[in-house]
Amino acid sequence: MIDGRARPTYAAPASGRGIGAFGASRLRTMATEDEIRSALQRVIDPELGKSIVELGMVRSVTIADDGTVDVTVSLTTAGCPIRNHFVEAVTREARTVEGVEAVNVDFDVLSDAEKGTLKQTLGRGSLPAGALAQVSNVLCIGSGKGGVGKSTLTSNLAAALTEQGKSVGILDADVWGYSIPRMFGLGGDRPPVSPERKIIPMQAHGVKVMSIGFFVEEDAAVVWRGPMLHKALTQFLEDVAWGELDYLLVDLPPGTGDVSMTLAQLLPQAKFVIVTTPQPTAQKVARRAAQMAGKVSLEIAGVIENMAGFTTPAGERYAIFGEGGGQELADELDVPLLGKVPLTMPLREQADAGTPLVLSDPDDPAAQAIRQAARGIVALSPVELPVLQAPEPTGISLPMAG
Repeated sequence: MIDGRARPTYAAPASGRGIGAFGASRLRTMATEDEIRSALQRVIDPELGKSIVELGMVRSVTIADDGTVDVTVSLTTAGCPIRNHFVEAVTREARTVEGVEAVNVDFDVLSDAEKGTLKQTLGRGSLPAGALAQVSNVLCIGSGKGGVGKSTLTSNLAAALTEQGKSVGILDADVWGYSIPRMFGLGGDRPPVSPERKIIPMQAHGVKVMSIGFFVEEDAAVVWRGPMLHKALTQFLEDVAWGELDYLLVDLPPGTGDVSMTLAQLLPQAKFVIVTTPQPTAQKVARRAAQMAGKVSLEIAGVIENMAGFTTPAGERYAIFGEGGGQELADELDVPLLGKVPLTMPLREQADAGTPLVLSDPDDPAAQAIRQAARGIVALSPVELPVLQAPEPTGISLPMAG
C-alpha cells in the first residue's frame, strides 16, 4: 500500500520469465483497507439498525498479496445467533471491491468498556438480547392510503405461509387502526411475560401475533405522539420473544408518517410489499409509499393488487374498481406483481369472524389468489443450500501396478 492508495501487483507468466518477455503478464489491482471498510458500511446490524463500521464492530481488516481478505467482527455476545448474517453480508460486500479474491470472517466479543461506549453511541441503557436474531425475513406490508384491505391481506398471507410449513409472526404496527387481533380471534387477555422479562406473542392458527390492541381497552382510541410510538415499536421489536421465524409480517399504518419512518430505521434489512387497488387514484397514492421506501432504503419486494374485481357467489366477475392498476405500478417500479386478489363476500366475513379465509374456505377465489401471492413471496426469499462435502474414501487401498 502506498499512501493508503491501491498499488498494482504483477503476476509473472507461467513460464517463469520476467515481466515483458512475451508481453503476457497480467495486471491486478490490490484492494486497500479503506476500500474494504467503505464497502462494509453497507453491512447493517439488524438489531442495532446501524452499519457495523459506524458501530465500531469491525475489529480488523487484513489483506494478503493473493487478494485474500481477513475481517474480524466484534459481537456483543459470544453466542450471538446472527453470526451467519454477518458472515454472508461481510463476504458479499467485501467481494464487491476490486482485487478481492476471497474473504474470511472471524469473530471476537466486545469488552465491557467497548459495550459501554456502544451504549452511549446508541443512547440506550442496554443492548438488545437478540429478539429478532432468529427472524429470517421481515416483510413490511404497506399502502399509501387506508381502506385497501392491507390488514386482511396481511392476516391471510401469514396463514398461507404457515400452510406452506413456514413459521410466521405478525407485528400489528397500525397503532391507530389495529385490527389483526380481531382477524385472528384474539382479544381479552394480555400476552404473558417470560422469566427473562420478554413479552410472549399471542398465537392463533399457528401464527404469532403482537399488537398494541393487547395493551389497551378493546376498541379504545390510541392518542400518541411520535416519541411514544417510536418507544412502543422499539419495544415490540426488541422485547418480544419472537423466537425462530421464517417470516415476520409487519402491518404498517396507512401513509408515510412517523410509524413507517421508525420501522424503516429499526428494520433496515426489511423488504416492502405494496398493496394497492386497481383504480388510478389508489395507484398514485401507493406510488408515494414506494417513494418513501426508496428514501429510507427499503427494498420493494413486489405489489399485490387487492379488490381486483368483485366475484359473486355464482362466479360472475365485475371490475368495479377498474383494471390493471397493480400491474402498471409493478411495471413502473420494476418489481413483480405477486397477486391479484378479488373481492369476495367470504373474504370480508371471515375477517370479522376471526379465521383467515385461506384456512376456512381454501377454494374461494380470493383464498386461491392469496396463496399464489404467498408462493411468490417464498420464491423471492433467499434459500441457503447445503454445502455437499466430498465423501470419505472407503474400502482398502489397492497396490499400484509396478
